[in-house]
Amino acid sequence: MKEASGTPYWGKVVGTMAGLAAGPWVALVGLVLGHQFDRGYARYTERLAVTRHDRLPPGFVRALFRTMGFLAKSDGRVSEEEIRAARKLMHRLGLDPAETRAAMEWFTSGKAPSFPLHDVLRELRRDTRNRAELRGLFVQLLMEVALSKNSLHRSERAALWSICNELGIGRVELAQLEAMLRAQRGFRKSAAGSADAARLSRAYEILGVNGSATNAEIKQAYRRLMNRNHPDKLGNAADAAALLQAEQRTREIRTAWDMLKTRRSIR
Repeated sequence: MKEASGTPYWGKVVGTMAGLAAGPWVALVGLVLGHQFDRGYARYTERLAVTRHDRLPPGFVRALFRTMGFLAKSDGRVSEEEIRAARKLMHRLGLDPAETRAAMEWFTSGKAPSFPLHDVLRELRRDTRNRAELRGLFVQLLMEVALSKNSLHRSERAALWSICNELGIGRVELAQLEAMLRAQRGFRKSAAGSADAARLSRAYEILGVNGSATNAEIKQAYRRLMNRNHPDKLGNAADAAALLQAEQRTREIRTAWDMLKTRRSIR
């Protein structure tokens, strides 16, 4: 649910309704907290629009995966969940096989005891000057991987705060970001989240690809199916039933494409 301006407002609604159960003053507090939640969520969704490596400044992805390796190792052990989450992120960023191998090497280098964290972050800050949203995206992607586990170790929180401090990100924004990501995880585990995942899976199925397909492969599959199933391909001799079936199939293909295009930021 969104306001006309595009700013989400369901945080205010939920906060107020929850507060009403305890009284009007608590409802007011719930409204204020909900508003802060909505502002954070708006920033979170805006950042996702640029989650493609070819839209990011040079050095961003290298710094990201090196720092990610450092953060994953900060509690003494890199978990399987963190490795899987890092690989999924490589896929989301649209990295090709060679770029993926480089990202894995950067991740490994970040785990080294001699990793120069502050030097890397200072360089990133120089590269993203006047682009605070990119520094926010950097921390957001780091936290997504860190939260792939059930809990954050104290040393990981300390490392995250050190990273934020170097990038000029305050504790309030960091707390909002964690709340956003945990809410997102909760949604994925809910009935609504399961239904959404089923729709996404169905979209891949309609286009004849799977979640590991590259964006280029998905675009190619969409174009091939549209070319094969479009009603214009039937010619003038086609009967009404065949035309109707072709139109329905075309709508189904286009709907699946629109969903995947949005979710994966395909251009």
